[in-house]
Amino acid sequence: MKKNVFYIFYIVGSLLLINSVSSCSGKKKPVNGRTDTPTSGTITFYADESFSPIIEELRQQFEYEYPNAHLKPVYTDETTGLKQIQDLKTQLLITSRGLLPSEIAYLETKRQVPRVSIIGYDGLAFIVNRNNNDTCMTVNDVKRVLSGQVTDWNELYPGSNRGEIEVVFDNKQSATVHFVIDSILDGKAITSPNVVGAKCSKDVIDYVDKTPNAIGVIGSNWLNDKRDSTNTTFKKNIHVMSISIKDKATPSNSWKPYQAYLLDGRYPFYRTLYAICTDPLSALPWSFMNYICKPKGQLIIFKSGLLPYRGDITFKKVEVNR
Repeated sequence: MKKNVFYIFYIVGSLLLINSVSSCSGKKKPVNGRTDTPTSGTITFYADESFSPIIEELRQQFEYEYPNAHLKPVYTDETTGLKQIQDLKTQLLITSRGLLPSEIAYLETKRQVPRVSIIGYDGLAFIVNRNNNDTCMTVNDVKRVLSGQVTDWNELYPGSNRGEIEVVFDNKQSATVHFVIDSILDGKAITSPNVVGAKCSKDVIDYVDKTPNAIGVIGSNWLNDKRDSTNTTFKKNIHVMSISIKDKATPSNSWKPYQAYLLDGRYPFYRTLYAICTDPLSALPWSFMNYICKPKGQLIIFKSGLLPYRGDITFKKVEVNR
């Protein structure tokens, strides 16, 4: 009887700690027009749109636990979010990079002391149409496609008749695009001749669903099938490509952006999620960031299919008879 080996892992240890978000709900005197406390009031915060699924889960749970708190997210691109922080139009931003020394120095000139916290990791996924079964690529293949060295499917898969490769991104100023330029192309511009700019991550999925020759680039937190509690099933209307660090990609040496493969490094394209807070009052923006960093928030990130920053993770080897 054939045995298939699966890896199941879970969080123990620090996620069992008690959440330390302050439960103080006493009224404060307004400061700069603000009346929010750590557990009450209304604020607007910004986040890169590519992270909106996990941010929504965190926001909804926080508001459930603190019903007097109202968080209004603005999902936008990374560039816009950073400008809002610098212009002091928001006190909280969630995106895929921390602040540069020059950005910290600029905020300090405005008497702001930013707090930057890593909250987790997600994979940068490459998706193709569900009728496309050519779903393995090497890291070098990815670079060749994004740099325009490879423009046709038959250059990757000899004999393919899908024609020109269309590369689809969510937004030209998004964290996804910046990650590709900075971390995959070593600072060089994306020069693929057939780049399509969608308006948001959902549009990337929809475009790939309708376009047989497309490759979509998207955060893996958009792809998990919520009906699967093991976080090992992706959406059915597209295929998620497996990526290999070897010279030639095969099903046995290529990996998808599952949590386990983000953790052990087998999946090569992963990015860090940061929360940037400039809340001098340590009120609601700070409280929500703190909640995300604490055990309950980290457990929500884990259950969403992403990799939390904090928490001991244990692998267990399970043999399944079929």
